Amino acid sequence: LEKEDMNSNMTSGNFNLCFSETWGPPYDPHSYAASWKSPDEAHYAALQGLPAPNTQEKLSNDISAVLVEDNLQTREQKWKDILTALHEQAIDLPFSGKRMPTVLRKRLAGYVAGQQQFDYPVQTLQVLSGENTITVAPGAQTGLFDSIGRLDPHTYRPNEFFANNWVYEGLVSYGANGVIEPALATNWTRTDAGSGHEYRFQLRQGVQFHDGAAWDCSVAKLNFDHVLAKPLTTGDWHGWYDLVTQVKSWSCNAANEFVVTTQDKYYPLLQELTYIRPLRMLSPTMFANGASTDPTTHNSCHAGWGSITGNGETITCAGILGVSGTGPYRYNETLPNGDVRFDRNEAHRSQPKVETIIVKKYASHADVMAALQDGTLDAVLGAGVLEPVDLRTLQINHADEFQVFLGPPIMNRVIILNSNKAPTDDLMLRKVIMHAVNKAAIIDKELYGMAEPVDALFPKNAPYC
Repeated sequence: LEKEDMNSNMTSGNFNLCFSETWGPPYDPHSYAASWKSPDEAHYAALQGLPAPNTQEKLSNDISAVLVEDNLQTREQKWKDILTALHEQAIDLPFSGKRMPTVLRKRLAGYVAGQQQFDYPVQTLQVLSGENTITVAPGAQTGLFDSIGRLDPHTYRPNEFFANNWVYEGLVSYGANGVIEPALATNWTRTDAGSGHEYRFQLRQGVQFHDGAAWDCSVAKLNFDHVLAKPLTTGDWHGWYDLVTQVKSWSCNAANEFVVTTQDKYYPLLQELTYIRPLRMLSPTMFANGASTDPTTHNSCHAGWGSITGNGETITCAGILGVSGTGPYRYNETLPNGDVRFDRNEAHRSQPKVETIIVKKYASHADVMAALQDGTLDAVLGAGVLEPVDLRTLQINHADEFQVFLGPPIMNRVIILNSNKAPTDDLMLRKVIMHAVNKAAIIDKELYGMAEPVDALFPKNAPYC
């Protein structure tokens, strides 16, 4: 099916089996599970046939409850109960762990695996020989890279995750093994505040945006003011994740202390602040009227969204004036052929080694392979850029020219079985299907062994899994 037809059948529940993927860190399991309440997700339709006592409604309520469970031991048990109930109903056939491939020409070194899908830490790369400009073909939301879109930190497609991640930063970042690491905040404290929590973020000092504007608490508040405007916290906009409804207030206690309070003791707050969108920090000069821009009359949401009404208020989207973050690379230009140039931010604390990155646009996987072989492409970053057979060919036949890396399994490919459509409304049949699939044989044949069978919905290293 074409993608539009697939989405139409998926959201209407017109399927028995639907291929999908978990979202990987930092979204698994809580954001992925919370999305099952949304009609535009396959799980929403697939779960409608669940019998009592673990009906779809109960499962949704249980997921909402676990997100505000403050006691770690109780939270772990609640997640176990949720995943066990789902497993017993044979809704998800776990297939394989998805690993993010990277191909580097041997003139490059410094590979580090990203911590989430579309996280390509180019700031760790270094050039061993030749010019200090590299060409890369990154995995995009559409597979092959097409466009960086508006490169706008507060909205969604056609913006690309990987590019936004190079240009913009948030208060915190997602590190190895799920550790929440400092980014534009250097440290923070959390205390109880009524039914919720109060977070006090000490902001990194001496940071400038790519356009020279200073980073301080007033800028953090400005970005929160725009992204968390009430009409944007509904399910049609940023309400796909619960942070936007859980954040109760935000304010500056001093020039470099940002205070955030939550409605409830919402445990994933810091994890959700690491998301690549929509709460990365934009320079104050890039808002429609600068640092004093009113989030009601000139919100930073994409101008094409027009006026938005929700939660008793109306805002007008004015968009942004340009691209300026604090990340390790700054956007330079989009070339006439669709390639995009990024230059290093020499002031960034990570001290990027590569001076210029040219993101290359190719029409096909075969074109990417040809560019590697003719020497015009230095690196492939992420999934969906090369066919599995090409990755295998590079490993076996071109090891003298390239290094091929496979990151850890960070998300699982799954097949969703619809409990609300015959014949998969029969629990026994769903179990038979699960036991009949020879995962290892399919992986060896179709993925050339570049994955491993899995037996759980989420990767084993995901929290509470």
